[in-house]
Amino acid sequence: MRHFQPNPAFVRLPPKLDIEALLAIAARLSVVLLAILATMIAFHLGRYILSPVALAIVIGLMFGPVATHLENHGVPKELAAILVVIFFFTLIAFGAVMFAVPLSVWAEKVPVIWQELRQQLIALRQPLEMLGALQEQIRNITGAATAMSVKVEDGSTVQNIAFLAPAILGQVLIFLASLYFFVATRNEIRASILSMCVGRRIRWRIAHVFRDVEADVSRYLLSITFINAGMGIAVGLAMWLVGVPSPALWGGLAAMLNYIIYIGPALMTAILFGVGLATFDGYAVFLPAGTYLLIELLEGQFVTPHVIGRTMTLNPFTVFLALAFWLWIWGPVGGFIAVPSLLVLYAVIRNILPHYARGKPSKPLMPGSS
Repeated sequence: MRHFQPNPAFVRLPPKLDIEALLAIAARLSVVLLAILATMIAFHLGRYILSPVALAIVIGLMFGPVATHLENHGVPKELAAILVVIFFFTLIAFGAVMFAVPLSVWAEKVPVIWQELRQQLIALRQPLEMLGALQEQIRNITGAATAMSVKVEDGSTVQNIAFLAPAILGQVLIFLASLYFFVATRNEIRASILSMCVGRRIRWRIAHVFRDVEADVSRYLLSITFINAGMGIAVGLAMWLVGVPSPALWGGLAAMLNYIIYIGPALMTAILFGVGLATFDGYAVFLPAGTYLLIELLEGQFVTPHVIGRTMTLNPFTVFLALAFWLWIWGPVGGFIAVPSLLVLYAVIRNILPHYARGKPSKPLMPGSS
């Protein structure tokens, strides 16, 4: 009886050891982590250029439907982009003029607010003195009796402004130029990216990424803008009713800071607490901050979920991580683009990786496909 001789070409190789497989996976993860780290460093080092460009793209996505509406009515795309830039620049100039005089008045009251805060903290003097005595005993025990002296040299405010002004002006010019060119050439950018797609299916998916990004970011920012405008009016009226000076200033400031979730309301609460210290006596010092927190609670629990919660639900922990990351990378500008960046990421995952997305795309990726 003949024995079957297996073909050497089809002989199954012995499986790799577990340690070899783990090392291969670790090598791939290391490359990915190094790429992420390099990207983060590049974002941080290039923040003076990248942050105004990213902000211009987000604002351009917000006003994209407005420019499209103008173009559909016969306005040239260059003129539509100029009108968008002029409108946004007018809003910034109007806000600066509205805030300039009240802010200068309240800036002079900062020493008064600080003095009131020190008086409120007099009750903590005895615990602080006990802490100082304990610190001195620890120093005697450890032999570190000599306190560290720190010498701080105050620079000239005029010199600081002279150094900062060109950088700020440069970022503003980069932002305005980026906003114009993005709005004017957004269709060409989309067409250029789609032309690089080799397959029909991936071309459809990238096209729907552009569609969803513009729709989601525009809808979110426009909705939040109307919500913040209403909240600013409510805060201004509430400050006027409780007798806080310059109520329009606090209403406008509340509307602006509400774009930066979590951080903005916390900062506004601290500001109104200082305003209460400078305006009222006794327990009434908590009245402005408490009134604002009540309005913020109503807005966060009822208004915002009713307006955007049903169509655009984001995981709160993911939003917090995105906010912390972008604030660390780009500061206040990063806080503004944190949620739009998540919307862009969700749109990409929903269309490029539909099997890993939580829900199916709102429209078929290709005609006849599911």
